[in-house]
Amino acid sequence: MPPAAPSPIRRRSRLGTELRQLREAAGLTGDQVIDRIGWASASKLSRLENGRSRPDPQDVQRLLDLYGASEAKQKKLLGFTHEAADMRGWLKKFPAMTQQQRGFAELEAGCAEISEYGPVLVPGLLQTTGYARLRISSAQQIDQEAGEPEIGEDTEAEIAARLARQELLKQDTDPPHYTAVLEEAALSSRAGPPDVLREQVNQLRELSMLPNVTLHVLLRETPLDQQWYLPPTAFSLYRFTDPQDPETLAIEGGFTDVMSTEVIALNRYKVVFERLRTAALSEQDTYHWLTKSLGRLSGTATPSNLASGSATAPAQRRGSSGRLTER
Repeated sequence: MPPAAPSPIRRRSRLGTELRQLREAAGLTGDQVIDRIGWASASKLSRLENGRSRPDPQDVQRLLDLYGASEAKQKKLLGFTHEAADMRGWLKKFPAMTQQQRGFAELEAGCAEISEYGPVLVPGLLQTTGYARLRISSAQQIDQEAGEPEIGEDTEAEIAARLARQELLKQDTDPPHYTAVLEEAALSSRAGPPDVLREQVNQLRELSMLPNVTLHVLLRETPLDQQWYLPPTAFSLYRFTDPQDPETLAIEGGFTDVMSTEVIALNRYKVVFERLRTAALSEQDTYHWLTKSLGRLSGTATPSNLASGSATAPAQRRGSSGRLTER
């Protein structure tokens, strides 16, 4: 069944695609639609069909009438319009949400499965307050040194918004299955001072015990037959509860992110993610590696006495190692 709170960004995309298909089936060009409806700008229809604007129910109704859509189709697409346009109910879950973090939260909403690869940074859904503060403030320093105007909200607001997004993994009802492959470098001394890393490693250790979270650490030293490919950037794969919502690939390119629903690109990155997951430590070995790392960062020879939470490694979950491409 469709999720109770579907992804607004995916609803806009679905709505735009189906409106474009209806227009083409009616044999109308974009210019003809603009003339008949009387819109002042041709870009309005383009933004709507490409899912780049928040749809207005009255605008959508006029298009549906023009295209001669069936009653069932109208009911369906007007429902999409409401879910994509009315953000108030959806944002109640994120009282601290900022504009910068909203795009990520919209994409993550309604997900059945999220898979992420972090080559040099811990993904946002796993970051602690200290780690997030370091990442956000350092990016702002780059903007200032580059002579760019300050972008987004203040640091603390961004941190609060990022932490609000993380509640997705702990929600009581149908949390997404989350899998991450982290390069060892993301937790090395270059990633932050010892106190920040200690807090971050401890949080990863605790999150790995959640039944819907699977973490893998990819060590610097791996067998030669597994060093076949080094992804140049971090990336994320999103599969939604509603099977009609297209799977989405997000590629993190430093200061610019790219999103795609192209099937060929998605399949390539699914294969890459599976190879990375296979080359990384198993779920249980990752838990033990995190425990030992916590001990080293705490300056003790008995890390198991210092780590908070359960001292038992997460059990192997049925189906947790299944291939993304098969799901």
